[in-house]
Amino acid sequence: MTIAPRQPKPHTAEEYLALEVESEIRHEYRNGEIIPMTGGTPEHNEITGNLIYLLKSVLRGQPYSIFVTDQRLWIPDLDLYTYPDVMVIQRPLELKPGRKDTVTNPVLIAEVLSDSTQGYDRGEKFAAYRTIPTFQEYLLIDQSKAHVEQFVWQSEHQWLFTEYKGLEAQIGLSSVPVEIGLKDLYEGVIGKME
Repeated sequence: MTIAPRQPKPHTAEEYLALEVESEIRHEYRNGEIIPMTGGTPEHNEITGNLIYLLKSVLRGQPYSIFVTDQRLWIPDLDLYTYPDVMVIQRPLELKPGRKDTVTNPVLIAEVLSDSTQGYDRGEKFAAYRTIPTFQEYLLIDQSKAHVEQFVWQSEHQWLFTEYKGLEAQIGLSSVPVEIGLKDLYEGVIGKME
C-alpha cells in the first residue's frame, strides 16, 4: 500500500499577514501558500536603486509615491500579496481595508529579472498585475545585459509591447512623464556586462 504525500494545509490571508509582520524575510502569498522571496544580486540592487533615483529625480514634487522592494502590494481579485521591485502609485495611496502597510493602486510596476523568477514575472505575475484597475505599465529589466521590455495598457485585453536593447536606448514611460536612458539605468553594472 502506498501512502500519498500529505499536502500542506493552505494558509489564510490573515495567517499570512500575521506571520509577515513578524518575519525577518519577505514572503509572497499565493493561493493559500506562503512563499519565501529570494534575495537579490548586487546587479539587481544597483539597477533597482538606479530606477528609483531616476524616477524620484523627475517626479519630485508631483503627486506620485515611489516604492521599492519592501512595500507589499495586494491584488484583490486573486487575494495575492507580493512585493514588486519598484512601484509608482499616483496619490492618494489606496490601502487594503484594515491595513496600513499594504497598497492596492500602482500605475507602474517594474521587475528586475533573475533566472529563477523571470518565467513567473513574465507569466502568472503579469497576469495577476493586469487585474489591478489602476495598473497601466510594466517594465521587465534584464540584470545581465542592457535589455528592457515595456508593456503599456492600450485597452481591455490589449497591451503594447516595446523592446529596448543596448545602452544607447531611451525608454519613454507612458504612465508617468519620465524618460530613462538605459545607460543611466545600468550605471554601476555596465562594466560587469562587457
